[in-house]
Amino acid sequence: MDEPCSALDPLATLKVEDLIAELRGEFTIVMVTHTMQQAARVSDRTAFLLMNPQTRAGTLIEFSPTGALFTNPQDERTEAYLSGRFG
Repeated sequence: MDEPCSALDPLATLKVEDLIAELRGEFTIVMVTHTMQQAARVSDRTAFLLMNPQTRAGTLIEFSPTGALFTNPQDERTEAYLSGRFG
């Protein structure tokens, strides 16, 4: 899913998130979002990626259980993004 709720109101977003919760028991769902609050609400594991400026390819910075990534990130770039220092 690429930004599944990017243009939705809060009520419609809740319905999509409820559907994700319903489907997660049967399917692996990969979601791309810039909405950190939504990622924290709906995911079991979170990956943080940045574009490598030399290759312009995505680089995996950190991957961990969602709670750990949001409360105790291991990479300073993850911490900077989550705290709003960049991004």
